[in-house]
Amino acid sequence: MSNSSQASQRITALLDDNSFVEIGAGVTARATDFNLKPAETPSDGVLTGYGLIDGRLVYVYSQDASVLGGSVGEMHAKKIVNLYNLAMKTGAPVIALVDSAGFRLQEAADALSAFGEIYLKQTLASGVIPQITAVLGSCGGGLAVLCGLSDFTFMESKKARLFVNAPNALDGNSVDKCDTSGASFQSEEAGTVDVVAEEGELLAQIRRLVALLPSNNEDADADVECTDDLNREVPGLEGCAGDTAAALTFLADDNDFFEVKGAYAKEMVTGFLRLNGTTVGAVANRSEILDEEGKAASKLDNVLTPEGCEKAADFVNFCDAFEIPVLTLTNVKGYKADKCAEKRMAKAAAKLTGAFADATVPKVNVVVGSAFGSAFVTMNSKAIGADMTYAWQDARIGTMDATLAAKILCDGQDAGQIDACAASYDALQNNAASAVRRGFVDQIIEPAQTRKYLISAFEMLYTKREDRPARKHGTV
Repeated sequence: MSNSSQASQRITALLDDNSFVEIGAGVTARATDFNLKPAETPSDGVLTGYGLIDGRLVYVYSQDASVLGGSVGEMHAKKIVNLYNLAMKTGAPVIALVDSAGFRLQEAADALSAFGEIYLKQTLASGVIPQITAVLGSCGGGLAVLCGLSDFTFMESKKARLFVNAPNALDGNSVDKCDTSGASFQSEEAGTVDVVAEEGELLAQIRRLVALLPSNNEDADADVECTDDLNREVPGLEGCAGDTAAALTFLADDNDFFEVKGAYAKEMVTGFLRLNGTTVGAVANRSEILDEEGKAASKLDNVLTPEGCEKAADFVNFCDAFEIPVLTLTNVKGYKADKCAEKRMAKAAAKLTGAFADATVPKVNVVVGSAFGSAFVTMNSKAIGADMTYAWQDARIGTMDATLAAKILCDGQDAGQIDACAASYDALQNNAASAVRRGFVDQIIEPAQTRKYLISAFEMLYTKREDRPARKHGTV
């Protein structure tokens, strides 16, 4: 391995000290068209091999932009395919460090065909081993599909570029108008990128995520010994009913919550935490973002949006594939109501509903605020398969807000009668106690004791087994 190349330095920074073993160091390009000589392509522009992260096996490839721009040629692609073959045999994650000019034009169809083989291997590996892609330089055209086929995408904040079509190639756009290839657009508007950071921090965050994930879909090797108090109370947790990212942080072992796609569809939180040392995937509605002093820095509408539903559905599907239990914190009052959202709302809500209903991993739901209408049903309700459902004392659970219900039920009556109807409806229908009486909620709990109940529930569900009808795959 070259000691000086940026590609090798990135691998060194990512892996445990002195753990990297290179594979295929002597591979060079075969094509000699356009005066492309094998001697000019050391390792054919990509370093491939294996190493350790916190003592666990991972496979990594790092593209070398100093060799033909890190372009993907026939042998370059075959090295990556070989890495996937080994990863699938041994059941270990693949981490891609991407910095490439794209397809190697000099090799034409040879490069194109070999690149397609990478797509095939990624598809076959999906749901079997975790796949993480880090965009550290250019990742354009067909290379961008690598990110879409990966489970998680990290992107360097300043120099990295991720695009299918370059900004200037978009009708009516240019890079100075809107840099669609930049990290901010890809993370905040496209939702392609999970984490944005400068390179050193980005590699550290990949290590942090790998530590939380199992090596494959049959191992639970991410579990660790818990040093936090299993019965630890979280006083004041009810103040985080709006900012559930904060609530999940306080609930987690050692207050460590790893949020993914945090910049996209902020009204829906997704991420990983440990409870009693076991990794749990979390999905939560959010109506506000708290600052460091615990005050609301910004307000959000706690409704289901197409973007939020798709973000959560993909996350739940990942968790189910890798046997990671799912926790939901529910605080939702309905669906986003505007023309743009309406175009995709039904399909997106169906996708999230299907993801929760189809998941056979342990599923626990905590209603921390409002839970109204079919939006509540979609959010991992007992009706679609939640194993345990808890509610905080002040949770509001029902068909709709009591005032709106009263206006329908008492249409034509005066304001006083409508107010009385609303109060009566709220008392009879829209509280946690009525939901418990009907079996929609298993237990009302004190917010401060939520951590204790969650740990107990997931421990009880540890041996859960649930079958589904025989089929090739669903179509939602």
